[in-house]
Amino acid sequence: MVSIRGIEVNLEKIQAILEMDPLRTTKDIQKFNERITGLSRFISKSGERCLPFFKVLRGECPAWNDDCQWVFESLKMYLLSPPLLSVPLPAKDLLLYLSATDSSASAVLVREATNWQLPIHHISHILHGAKLRYSPFEKLSFALTTAARKLRQYFQVHSIKVVTDQPLRRVLHSPEVSRRLQKWAMKLSEFDIDFLSKSASKGHVLADFRAELTTTEQLELPEKQLPWILHIDGASGKHTQGISIALTSH
Repeated sequence: MVSIRGIEVNLEKIQAILEMDPLRTTKDIQKFNERITGLSRFISKSGERCLPFFKVLRGECPAWNDDCQWVFESLKMYLLSPPLLSVPLPAKDLLLYLSATDSSASAVLVREATNWQLPIHHISHILHGAKLRYSPFEKLSFALTTAARKLRQYFQVHSIKVVTDQPLRRVLHSPEVSRRLQKWAMKLSEFDIDFLSKSASKGHVLADFRAELTTTEQLELPEKQLPWILHIDGASGKHTQGISIALTSH
C-alpha cells in the first residue's frame, strides 16, 4: 500500500501472522513461511532469520526446537512495529548493502536522505546444495547478482552504488576468478554499478548490514598473476636459418 509516508505493509497480513498459535506441525511451519515470504521485501534478512524453519522442513532438524520458537517470537515482535519502505526519487543514485553468512545471502536497496538512509526493498536467499560451497566472496557476489535480477526495475533506471568494505570490484574484474564470477560480472556489466566504501557513505550504515561477511570460511583473494615474457632470437646464414624462443615469468 503506497501512502504519503511511503510503501506500507498490509496490516491484515501482519495480523494473520501475529494471531498464529505456536507451530506444531510441518504444515503449520509451511503456512508461516508462506506468510513471511509474502512480506519479505519489508523484513531485513528474512532468509537468515527463518533458517531454523527451513532446517526443520528439509529434515535437518527432527522437530520444532528452541531456535524455531525464538525466531517465531522475534519475528512477531519485529512486525509489531510495521516497517515502512521508501520510494526512490527520479534520477537519484541508490545504495545497495550486501550481507552473507554460511547459509544465506541478503541485500537491501536504500536511498539517502539527510543523514539517514531509507530502505526501498529487502531481499534474502537461503543457500542450499552447491551454493553452500561458494566462497565468501562468491556469496557476496551472488547477493549482488540476485539483487540486480530481482530489483531490475531499479537497476535499469538508477545508478547503483554498492556500499562495501570488501574488494568486490577487484574480485569481479580479476581475470583469475572462477567462471561463475566471470559470468556474474558479465551480467552486471549492463547496469551502472559502482562501489563505495562504508566510510565514504554519508548516512548511517544500516545496523543489520554493518557486518558484510559472517562466515566460518577463510577469505582468499584471487592471486594477481604476473605477466609472462616471450623472448625471440633469430639467426640466418647462407645455407641455414634458426630461431630460438624462451618464455619466462617473474
